Amino acid sequence: MNRFTGKVAVVTGGGSGIGEAAARRLLAEGASVVIAGRSEKRLREAARTMPADRVLVHVADVSVRADCDAVVAAALDRFGRIDTLVNAAGMNLVGSVPATSDEDWRACMGADLDGVFFMIRAALPALTASKGSIVNVGSVSSLGGGWSHAAYCAAKAAVANLTRAVACDHGADGVRANVVCPGLTVTDMVSEIMADEALLGKAWERIPLRRAGQVDEVAAAIAFLASDEAAFITGASLAVDGGQTATDGGPEWGK
Repeated sequence: MNRFTGKVAVVTGGGSGIGEAAARRLLAEGASVVIAGRSEKRLREAARTMPADRVLVHVADVSVRADCDAVVAAALDRFGRIDTLVNAAGMNLVGSVPATSDEDWRACMGADLDGVFFMIRAALPALTASKGSIVNVGSVSSLGGGWSHAAYCAAKAAVANLTRAVACDHGADGVRANVVCPGLTVTDMVSEIMADEALLGKAWERIPLRRAGQVDEVAAAIAFLASDEAAFITGASLAVDGGQTATDGGPEWGK
């Protein structure tokens, strides 16, 4: 497929994980892509195997408003337009409310929520001009609470509702906004979980497909929502979770 030929995407968190996979998928379908993130080393390593004429590396901390403005300016300077914004940058934070320090709370909100807000605000004029799309990377934690992730759950739930608000406010401008909500997905962020057989056994009890997702599977959902095939979809939260959110939380009966 070449759904993005001639189009330009900005992908935050583009140096690893879901962000990198999304960037590669969009490039494979013809897009020019700006990959942004805090680690220049990771970005450069990812870009080494991407088409040099269609990729731009930009180091940025999305929790800083000025950095987000600079990402958008760099994209417009290099490619002249923005058709898709993928907000994939973020962090995980383990801890209940009492176990979460003020500093950790602010860091989580900065990475997972502020960055989404700042990037959308910076990119909206260009997206309005192109009648473009926004795809935010949320989580199953956007759709329900969980244990020992108070700040993360709060931030990801806010991302989902921010997405819906943007869809309402800017649909008349031709801008669509959706959120993908991955479940357990194989990335460096969950390496400890993937190495813990006992913990994985508990996870499979909640996931009907009995496995973790792959970053390419999430990237496929991102590409769909960003594409013209999803032209009448906005404000949606798409779970990419192996069926985790399809369950009622009860045990598996009848086995």
